[in-house]
Amino acid sequence: MANLRVSLISLFVFVGLLAYGQASEKIAVTFDELYDEPYAINKLFIGFQPLYGEVFATNVNAGFGLETQYFHKNKFSIKGHFRKSYSSKFMDFNRENALRNGTVANTPQIFSYFELGGTYHIKDFDEASTAKIFLHKKKLPPTKWAATVPSYAEVPAKLRKIYGLRAGAILWNSTADINRTLDKQGLSFSDLVTAQGDALPQQTSDGRDMAAFANLHATNAYVGGSLTWIRNVAVSFDDQYDNGVDDGIFSVFLDVMVAPTLTLDPIQYNGQSYATDAIKLNKVGVRAGFEGRYNRTLGWSYGGEVGYRPSIDGRGFFALFKIAFPVFSSNLDNKVEAFQK
Repeated sequence: MANLRVSLISLFVFVGLLAYGQASEKIAVTFDELYDEPYAINKLFIGFQPLYGEVFATNVNAGFGLETQYFHKNKFSIKGHFRKSYSSKFMDFNRENALRNGTVANTPQIFSYFELGGTYHIKDFDEASTAKIFLHKKKLPPTKWAATVPSYAEVPAKLRKIYGLRAGAILWNSTADINRTLDKQGLSFSDLVTAQGDALPQQTSDGRDMAAFANLHATNAYVGGSLTWIRNVAVSFDDQYDNGVDDGIFSVFLDVMVAPTLTLDPIQYNGQSYATDAIKLNKVGVRAGFEGRYNRTLGWSYGGEVGYRPSIDGRGFFALFKIAFPVFSSNLDNKVEAFQK
């Protein structure tokens, strides 16, 4: 008991000394503003997503993607996005399950997703704010910087805000697990019938339990709102610290989605086609998300979404996270001044 008391006292003393040491390192710094122009961001961003991951009740999947975004002055922006799973073995769950265990003739389709949309700037303005600039000492070794709790300075900076109205279209395809779907909706194979009224059997001709999979095809439209914050400021400190930059572009959004077309392929087995009309499909959904990137010629970006996607009824929940590197950007201005000799 005495040893425990001594150990706790020693721990508190160590933490106190560490906090005191961190506090004692805080010093005043002087800076000069290099620029503060939140409207002078690049127009075009193109990013490769080496990895995304999606927990989707219809089909858990992960893979790669490509995303582009174009800003037209302070009027509107356009964004396109594509992603697909690397392979069935690398997290295209239902497709891999169908290839390994499926007993029907349906060819499982790889998960793929396309999105194209735009955001109209209802209100685009700036206001006085502050930017948090972390202080990095010149010639500080990376190993020591990684083990340091960095200090930061708050400097005056403009904050650009954009209230946007979003709209666009989404196309996606995926393999669906019919067995799980029937269990979820309280149905059975007897509800999947041919044009002649014959039901899909519970077992195959060789005595195995039926494992049915079919492809789901969706065309979604969405409309919603967004809020974007943009800072684009750079400052120079005294000779002790490197220059600092805050060039973040961060957005949050909320969309309502509807599916004008949402189809589930019939089950193909033993030369017969078994309709899936008895399976309920939900054509309305909602999502909330965030996106972040940096106003740099070469950088990275990130984003995430969560919501309920139009899909098989009861199988629409999804949560997505994506990261892009590298992200290339340009202001698309190649004009240079020319002077006559």
